[in-house]
Amino acid sequence: MDLQYGARIVAAQRYRISTLTVRDDLFIAVLRGRKILQTTDSALNAGHPQGMLIARGTQWDVINDPEEHHHYEALALSFSGTLIQEFSASSMADTAATVKTAQTLPVDEELLEAMQRTLPASSGQKISAPLLHHRITEVLLLLGERGWRFEPGQALSWPDKVRRLVAQRPHGDWNVAVLADLFHLSESTLRRRLESSGITLAALVREVRLETALSMLQTTEWPVGEVAQRCGWDSHSRFTAIFQQRWGVAPSVVRARMKENAQSLTEAG
Repeated sequence: MDLQYGARIVAAQRYRISTLTVRDDLFIAVLRGRKILQTTDSALNAGHPQGMLIARGTQWDVINDPEEHHHYEALALSFSGTLIQEFSASSMADTAATVKTAQTLPVDEELLEAMQRTLPASSGQKISAPLLHHRITEVLLLLGERGWRFEPGQALSWPDKVRRLVAQRPHGDWNVAVLADLFHLSESTLRRRLESSGITLAALVREVRLETALSMLQTTEWPVGEVAQRCGWDSHSRFTAIFQQRWGVAPSVVRARMKENAQSLTEAG
């Protein structure tokens, strides 16, 4: 099961991320400032004490805005497909409304405290997998009590299977031969499965690297140059140009933040 810690996202200035695809169902609790989601024909925004439920597979322009505060701050938690399946089998899921795209909701102290328990320990001590599973499930149960649930997904597509593997080592030298060996497939079979989805391996790896870089810049204190290297770029300037072209904002703008509020990486929001 792919368990992910919660993350604290902090921004020192307003910025906009263009056309971000949400890969896993996501819950964000806004602590300071305002989060805005926009498409060509709709907009959704939340400020403290509100949160957002965002369904996987949806695509948005995302704005993190400190407003009158010194910085924007939010907690974010993504849910694996396995956890969503488990919750959907519970009786509580029968009475909860399904999040189709995105939904705002009030965030009370009980829900906020449950979110905080999914964050990595400040001491660096790891939370055991069973305990982290319990804490993330608690958040899903509390959301269910408040009338909301996410829809169970279908089996992962081949591009998504490759995305999840590449995301574990985005700086790796990924090619069809390496991936085919890891999936116990022939190279021709893997090529056909990717081609049938309309995406090349090179484009997919680039997409994963850029999404991972965005997450690292939002949720860690690593310098921009280190993020670039961790995501497969040797050239800082080349990384900056590609990042800005894709997301519409310079990595240095996303990085500008309050250091004391950083937490470790999970899902960009």
